Amino acid sequence: MRRETIQAYLFNAPLIAFAGVLILVPVVGTLVTSLQRDITFAANKFIWFDNYVRLVSDPHFWQSVWFTLLFVAVSVTLEIVLGMVFALVLNETLPGRGLLRVAVLIPWAIPIAVSARVWELIYNYNFGVLNYLFTGLGFSGSPVNWLGSSAGAFTAIVIADVWKTTPFVTIILLAGLSAVPEDVQKQAMVDGTSAFQRFFRVTLPLVKPVLVVALLFRTIDAIRIFDLVYVLTGGGPGGATTSLSLYAYRFYLSGDFGYGSAVSVVVFLLAFVLALIYVRVGRFTEAVT
Repeated sequence: MRRETIQAYLFNAPLIAFAGVLILVPVVGTLVTSLQRDITFAANKFIWFDNYVRLVSDPHFWQSVWFTLLFVAVSVTLEIVLGMVFALVLNETLPGRGLLRVAVLIPWAIPIAVSARVWELIYNYNFGVLNYLFTGLGFSGSPVNWLGSSAGAFTAIVIADVWKTTPFVTIILLAGLSAVPEDVQKQAMVDGTSAFQRFFRVTLPLVKPVLVVALLFRTIDAIRIFDLVYVLTGGGPGGATTSLSLYAYRFYLSGDFGYGSAVSVVVFLLAFVLALIYVRVGRFTEAVT
């Protein structure tokens, strides 16, 4: 047993070293930096939790927290629901199903910065396609400043993110649906259950592990949203769409690495807590393990 244990550690040593160097070291380094006054034009000094005390009294920080949490709740919910619908459709025997499965990946394959720029042009006040359609079809007598209000900018970001990442959720859920035994579905049909009952009593429990994975991936990714907001709205108007990652980036850019690291630690803790909620409170422990 001792020999097998040593061999197991040796086989896993490259993975442990990889995780330690590329994951653990940066996390610990960010945590240590968050406890310092690390400013470009001043000497480093340990100030312990002063940066976190400053966070608590920072209204702009709480504004970014509210936006991030609201964005995660709305976008991830829409992506899971739409992803499940698309996965159910693509799982059926349809003409050209293979082509449809490839086509659904196109938005996901486009780099985020490029897709954000495309959506920025769509929402453009002067020559955007959306305003062209609205004024041309008579829905509005004048162009609409879609990104000029807090609600409009938030909605624009959610739509762009859902368009971009729903295909990712669809592919994950489609893989789970493909693993559901056909015999189980046929037996449920023989028992006289409706399509609605088969989905909630047969299909959904069987794909729950895959659903957990999709939720975890998308939630963690949504908490870290940066490039879409940076390109599309820049955090405006008036900081209403400033995400936590963008807020931290601004302090890194200005040279205040200690305060920026404190914000980054909050992002990490937020992602960690939400992941625990999914696994524990959401009663998905058995599905994951």
